[in-house]
Amino acid sequence: MRFHARIGVLPHEAEIAQSVEVDLVLWVTRAHGEIGPHNILDYRHAYDTVSEVVTEGHIRYLEEAAERIAEKALALPLVRRARVSVRKPNVSLPGPLAYAEVALERVRD
Repeated sequence: MRFHARIGVLPHEAEIAQSVEVDLVLWVTRAHGEIGPHNILDYRHAYDTVSEVVTEGHIRYLEEAAERIAEKALALPLVRRARVSVRKPNVSLPGPLAYAEVALERVRD
């Protein structure tokens, strides 16, 4: 998923949105049997969860964004485990760099 978000520790990153990419992998538990609206994960809800976190305001750290996304994703029905990767493709560092990325995995208790 790609968004424009205010994320980073530099002063201008609090004011100017920049490109952020998020990968979200979810493991779901559902009852065996017929697949229907009551026992599937609607991926639109997963997208909305990510969008809500990265667009709600300034976030200082990629880790903070990933933790918030994982927490909200684990609150979705059927979700038992979540892996989140948050990337900033345009990072200002003195050498060549494709992106900065943080990834984490969380499990529902």
